[in-house]
Amino acid sequence: MTVRIYVGNLPFDASEDSVKELFGAHGEVSSVSLITDRETGRPRGFGFVEMESGGEEAIAQLNQQEFGGRRLTVNEARPREPRHGGGGGGGGGGRW
Repeated sequence: MTVRIYVGNLPFDASEDSVKELFGAHGEVSSVSLITDRETGRPRGFGFVEMESGGEEAIAQLNQQEFGGRRLTVNEARPREPRHGGGGGGGGGGRW
């Protein structure tokens, strides 16, 4: 069973290869996706790892471990919660 893992507080210079190598020590990594800012293309400091095996072990072993000078947050990824509203602040002015 594939486990999808959230990895937070990544160093901004982390590469998909370095993250794959880190998690690969615990099992079979099927994919790594590091999230970047849509506008600037800069890394946002988090990503997702999918593992075919060893996912639970990787979570247990790597959560709060230091990587690239930063303490990682590693846990099982949860589905993204739906966004409500459209931002924009201010009151009233809604269209009918």
